[in-house]
Amino acid sequence: MRGFDREKLMTVLSDGIDEMDLPLWAAQREQLMDYLALMAKWNGVYNLTSLRDPLQMVTHHVLDSLAAVPAFAEAKNVLDVGAGGGLPGIVLAIARPDIKVSLIDTVHKKTAFLTQVKAELGLSNVTVYTMKVQDLQAGPFDVITSRAFADLSDFVNWSRHLLAEGGQFIALKGTAPAEEQERLPAAWKIKELRPIRVAKLEAERHLVFIEKRIEKQIEKQIEKQIEKQSGNAA
Repeated sequence: MRGFDREKLMTVLSDGIDEMDLPLWAAQREQLMDYLALMAKWNGVYNLTSLRDPLQMVTHHVLDSLAAVPAFAEAKNVLDVGAGGGLPGIVLAIARPDIKVSLIDTVHKKTAFLTQVKAELGLSNVTVYTMKVQDLQAGPFDVITSRAFADLSDFVNWSRHLLAEGGQFIALKGTAPAEEQERLPAAWKIKELRPIRVAKLEAERHLVFIEKRIEKQIEKQIEKQIEKQSGNAA
């Protein structure tokens, strides 16, 4: 494949993994490189990502997704919404073969790619869906994630019926604008906004953890919203 120097790319990938102190075996690193090779191959026809340089795919996609993996330490059944080319879902499935990872997207060519990746890499812990997340009947999932998918309120509204009791949303964002946080449905709250560092990438990255409010917190939030609306009306 033109421009795909596997040895050079593996060096960058492995250095980044080591820099972030992620416990990935050599076989997992090879799987990640196989995934990257498939993405580079299919990208010319399927337009999975705007990036064309495999080296940028390593830093901006694979290492970027790997940086979030420690946040899924307690996860057992994860849904990646708007999975696109498989970020972070495929990366998570490779890094954590002990958990189930489902990926959903509305674009058939993208889910066709994901299905091919599952087959070629032998990812038995992966399930792929082609549909709107609003229509999905599966799970429940203890973690629902997305990477640059949508406004936080849409992300929660569209997929909250799939979240297990006591589960949480983890959104991968560059930043999490205050206005997005304020638009969350009253029953939900930002549990944590966690900055993360991505090896080989000088860019701002955050994980947004969202969970359901307890009843008293919901009442207070509704009261605040009513007060705000009254103030605007005045």
